[in-house]
Amino acid sequence: MFSDSPVIVWFRDDLRLADNPALHAAVAAGRPLICVFVFDEESEGIRPLGGAAKWWLHGSLAELDKALGVFGGGLVILRGRGDQVIETLATETKAAGVYWNRRYDEAGRAVDTRLKTALKARGMEAESFNGGLFHEPWTVKNKSGAPFRVFTAFWRAARGNGDPPLPIPAPVKVSFYAARPEMTVALDDLALEPGKPDWAGGLREAWHRGEVAGQRQLETFLEESLGGYTANRDRPDRPATSRLSPYLRFGNISPRQIWHAAMASGRSPDLDKFLAELGWREFSYHLLYHQPDLATHNFQPRFDAMPWIKDAAALRAWQRGQTGYPIVDAGMRELWTTGWMHNRVRMIAASFLAKHLLIDWREGEAWFWDTLVDADPANNPASWQWVAGSGADAAPYFRIFNPILQGEKFDPDGAYVRRWVPELAALPASAIHKPWTAKPAVKAYPVPIIDHDFARRRALDAFAQTRDRTTQN
Repeated sequence: MFSDSPVIVWFRDDLRLADNPALHAAVAAGRPLICVFVFDEESEGIRPLGGAAKWWLHGSLAELDKALGVFGGGLVILRGRGDQVIETLATETKAAGVYWNRRYDEAGRAVDTRLKTALKARGMEAESFNGGLFHEPWTVKNKSGAPFRVFTAFWRAARGNGDPPLPIPAPVKVSFYAARPEMTVALDDLALEPGKPDWAGGLREAWHRGEVAGQRQLETFLEESLGGYTANRDRPDRPATSRLSPYLRFGNISPRQIWHAAMASGRSPDLDKFLAELGWREFSYHLLYHQPDLATHNFQPRFDAMPWIKDAAALRAWQRGQTGYPIVDAGMRELWTTGWMHNRVRMIAASFLAKHLLIDWREGEAWFWDTLVDADPANNPASWQWVAGSGADAAPYFRIFNPILQGEKFDPDGAYVRRWVPELAALPASAIHKPWTAKPAVKAYPVPIIDHDFARRRALDAFAQTRDRTTQN
């Protein structure tokens, strides 16, 4: 190897400089860096990003390039099969090694394994690191050495492994490889942001993307909303949640950074509750690692017998926020406009699709995958399966949210509904979650597409059929 041969840092879901173990190791190698992102929609099994996630990715890549520019370099953007592109780049630049932070989906792991094997066969270093979780999924097991299926037991064991390591500071000096690879493409060439029609106006109003914005969001949450988090987190009418999920999804901020910043605020029940929410993210990746087909197959096989209903009209009404149930419709419209939905409302909307409408949870998971800026390969399917009743540690199927009561409990004054369903803005709080009772009737808003009591009985009957079929088999 040449003494001035570079090392490659392959960025993926870790689009930040601080607490980036792969970047830290590459800088410590004392060689010039090539910082690379590969847009890969070609590797077998890699799930293409949805539209909202692509929009977030564009902004994150632009911000990362700007941050690297402070050191006199930049981000090299390539496209194609990840392992082949990186191997070609390493060969052409005579790189001494390649560094990256691990991912945990099966297709991504397969790509990384092929690359590591190919690079080592060429005599190059190939090192991977934990840059996105508190603990590697294979390190948290029950007493029998098996993966956990219940969150509380998992989180207790994970906490027993101790606090996560302190985050690594961002580098203070970086040297870059001078030559620009011929394969480089412009960020705009990836067409990650919408053209015509430009549907991202609401996303731009709601979010600032990238590492700096993620740190600011964390600071704001800790200063303004962590106190009272336990009491307020289920209220969509209040700014009480962290809104850190898209920053975590794309690695603009790391869970270790969030953990230690939150711990520095002082122990409290609110802190413990917030940390447990980070634990749910950790649990979701634990599930994904051990059940790679989490987005396509029921975690509990008995749900394979569930008599789902194909109803394109009902699905479309749900997607558009036209179900006639205000709390559901408010959430779906918030999602379409901003690329995000309050977590309590996500549960209500998901329950409505899977239980009121008896539409396969995979339809909802796919819609969220396309419309959420925080669409996550572990959180999204794990959460959908949890609500549907088919997942690990799932809510019992017979627990069917009443969207009227949920709205009255968590949006008691109707402020959230009024914001996202403006045709109901003039209704009093007593009628806003059941507008069909208002006199005169609200003509601009649809009547419920299904009666709650009927839907509940039908869902329970469907589950009973599923249970009977499973018993017979």
